Amino acid sequence: MLTVDCKDVLAIQNDLVVFVSDEIAAIPTLKNHQFTLSTLDDDYIDTEKVVSAIKQFLESIGEEKNFAVISNADLISIKSVFGNSIEKESVNQVEMFSCSHCGFVTQYQIELDVHMRIHYL
Repeated sequence: MLTVDCKDVLAIQNDLVVFVSDEIAAIPTLKNHQFTLSTLDDDYIDTEKVVSAIKQFLESIGEEKNFAVISNADLISIKSVFGNSIEKESVNQVEMFSCSHCGFVTQYQIELDVHMRIHYL
């Protein structure tokens, strides 16, 4: 399992997690300022592929020169080189809830609660 720290890029965290998890075929779990990537069968996730996918995403939005992607064991951090953060124009960040068992993501706490009960039937 890998953890990606997104404190400096919170505005694009949701888009980033979708892109990276699709690129490396991993299950994402969203947290406040970070997300984790895992597989169903606990296979090794190649850190270099994740770093490459993050850099590719940053390049696609024109921010590759403003942020550094630093990997240290099972933690990957995205740090601002110049102390700036990414801000989206007039887009409200919707709070997302994620299932810790399977990575199911929803906007609604009650929907997550119902989903979680399914795992214990």
